[in-house]
Amino acid sequence: MNHTVEKIGGTSMTRFGEVLKNVIIGKRTPDKLYNRIFIVSAYGGVTNLLLENKKTGEPGVYAKFANGNDSWKGAIEEVRAKMLELNRTFKDLGLDIEAADNFINGRLDGIRDCLNDLKRLRTYGHFNLKGYLPPTRELLAAVGEAHSAFNSTLILKKHGINAVFVDLTGWMHDDLPTFDEAVTRGFENIDFATSMPIVTGYVKFDEGIMTRFDRGYSEITFSKIACITQASEGIIHKEYHLCTGDPKIIGEDKVKVIGHTNFDIADQLSDLDMEAIHSKAAKEMEFKGIPIRIKNAFEPEHTGTVISRDYVSPIPHVEMICGRKDVEAIEFLDPEMVGKAGYDYQLMQAMDMTDISYVAKTTNANTITIFVPQKNRRLPECLELIRQKFPNATIRCMDVALVAVIGTNMSIPGFLSKAATALHEANINVLALVQSTRQVNMQFIIDRENFEKAQRALHKVFVEDV
Repeated sequence: MNHTVEKIGGTSMTRFGEVLKNVIIGKRTPDKLYNRIFIVSAYGGVTNLLLENKKTGEPGVYAKFANGNDSWKGAIEEVRAKMLELNRTFKDLGLDIEAADNFINGRLDGIRDCLNDLKRLRTYGHFNLKGYLPPTRELLAAVGEAHSAFNSTLILKKHGINAVFVDLTGWMHDDLPTFDEAVTRGFENIDFATSMPIVTGYVKFDEGIMTRFDRGYSEITFSKIACITQASEGIIHKEYHLCTGDPKIIGEDKVKVIGHTNFDIADQLSDLDMEAIHSKAAKEMEFKGIPIRIKNAFEPEHTGTVISRDYVSPIPHVEMICGRKDVEAIEFLDPEMVGKAGYDYQLMQAMDMTDISYVAKTTNANTITIFVPQKNRRLPECLELIRQKFPNATIRCMDVALVAVIGTNMSIPGFLSKAATALHEANINVLALVQSTRQVNMQFIIDRENFEKAQRALHKVFVEDV
């Protein structure tokens, strides 16, 4: 097919006037507006209010409802006020405020009544929280994308574009199709050549998109639609370019747009919690051979960065310096480990049982150190399981940071020496070093206080001074 599937993030959606000017219309003539499907996220901050704050954990409607008290009622009215306020910010773009208000009030009234009914069910004692909380989370998440997609459709129609609201949230539908069935049904009888589908980032299907993927599900939707409709390319419009480093740390004047990389590198970034695209979303597009382009929504003329399946840089160089600060180093020292087959396997079993994925691991004769994201709330449970299995082991936990040098082709003579020298000259001690034989990702474990300084030092030697 010759159409593209394009995703717009929540922060960009809040600046929809600029998105309309830069991304959707731009300099296109009327005949060039179509053959594009847009998947939209909820407006910035709305999903945090509906569920919980992704960064701070502050409870939203869902978290308060799950706790069993009535504070969710006030929280849902806060969401309503925020959504109605957002509607008014788009009045100058031609949004029909009455229609937009009626739409969201209808959805929120329905959700409020549903939650009240569920609350009454609780009083009978025969209904398990685990049974109805996951669908409740799904119901609340869905309304954010329904809001932004409905508003966007109204605005685009006001600008003479034949926009079609594709609501995949399953609102008031009691059937549970598969993911593929839900998406396929949504696009029945839509001619991409003459209409512009505006699609909710949330999809209701039998397994539950929140249950399977939790936050970040709109990129899963983006990928699924691209694959089912056989798109020629997927485009993700972000608030920034995919650059050689974080502009806030390195400096906007020093970073460069990467331009081209591959899905392997996208996986490395995902593992470092710096997603170019959700790792599970990227897989299906990778297998189908559909490239992904990351563009800055506010620099429409720039071609952005293309992520493709087979790209390898013809010239050895570093593509990105990045890392994560929220890393816990868990060191296991056990004299009984020496020559004992399967010791680390038992450690991994404990991590599997508590759903903890590690970022890096180092080993020697009697020590295994595992580096894990500190935000995982089941970490204490995992450590207790390990203590029970290995009562003679000494376990030490340390707050550290991880800085990585990443690239599709880093066959650079003296690479490690250059990196070590740069960190030494910046007075940074390397606590551990992790690199596989494939040489696409070299990771330095350092003290947290040196997190930003290390990135600046490595960026200078591998990007700025090249």
